[in-house]
Amino acid sequence: MKDLSKIMQQAQEMQAKMQEAQQKVEQIEAEGVAGAGLVKVRLKGKGEMIGLSIDPSLLEDEAEIIEDLVKAAHGDARKRLDEEMEKAMKEATAGFSGMMPGFKMPF
Repeated sequence: MKDLSKIMQQAQEMQAKMQEAQQKVEQIEAEGVAGAGLVKVRLKGKGEMIGLSIDPSLLEDEAEIIEDLVKAAHGDARKRLDEEMEKAMKEATAGFSGMMPGFKMPF
């Protein structure tokens, strides 16, 4: 029974760390750029766009070019955000990989 109580204690610790990691993930921000920095997009936590910057020199171009650059900047920001979130989750769950044989952490 000692093993079961130890596993339960570790599970509670892991749950607390996962909740802490989720709170941190919601605060992570990432910036994506396109067009050599002419378009910038900032995303937060779960993908919420919190900023968009378009260099005024682009406003003289066709709308299609601006749309493509915004999409590219958003994609870049999303990739960076995903990388930061994965890093935060790995840090939060470090040390729990051997908790239960065969158990895989959901990243």
